[in-house]
Amino acid sequence: MLQMRKSEERGDANHGWLHSKHTFSFGSYQDPRHTGFGPLLVINEDRVAPGQGFGEHGHRDMEIVSYVLSGALEHKDSLGTGSVLHYGDVQRMSAGSGVRHSEYNGSRSEPVHFLQIWIQPNVTNIPPSYEEKHFAPESKRGQLRLVASGDGRDGSVKIHQDAALYATIMGGGDSLVHPLERGRTGYVHVVRGRVMVNGNALNGGDALKLSDEPEISLAGAEEAEILLFDLPY
Repeated sequence: MLQMRKSEERGDANHGWLHSKHTFSFGSYQDPRHTGFGPLLVINEDRVAPGQGFGEHGHRDMEIVSYVLSGALEHKDSLGTGSVLHYGDVQRMSAGSGVRHSEYNGSRSEPVHFLQIWIQPNVTNIPPSYEEKHFAPESKRGQLRLVASGDGRDGSVKIHQDAALYATIMGGGDSLVHPLERGRTGYVHVVRGRVMVNGNALNGGDALKLSDEPEISLAGAEEAEILLFDLPY
């Protein structure tokens, strides 16, 4: 079964300093038809104005993955951790038993554009922790690069869930296939560009849910960056 979610159907929240597109129900945007897909609960596409950001706030028992698209995302937390993320950087925060943190645009002149992804963990009340890694564009071009997984294999960040997140940058004419094992579902989110997914044309911000499908096939219609999730039911 294939179910498309068009970019313009997403929730839209514009606070001036923050413009966010919500793929699933989040905050004031609530849609009972879109409350997550398996353990994948949130994909927010955020654009934050220069010098602005999210003040200190708390999380608990959630795997939060930040995927930076442009600009500088500055992070600080109650564990004493701090860093600035740029394009190609992926950060995993396991909130576990509880953590407080802040996220700000690290630039006073340029906006920051990033995806924040929430995945429900398969363990709870663990000590909170962070991990971040850089994935150069060359490592994603024309191939599915594993960036997050349940076992941290192939240099990916480790999340506490039996899920895998791949990133790819495809050019026109490129094609890729990812098999889905029995009992697994797929979710494809197009970051930017245009791509065919199992015969369906998707543009930037569009997504496709795949259930009871043997594989995910990607065919680049033009330069595109794509995230592919391999998830348990």
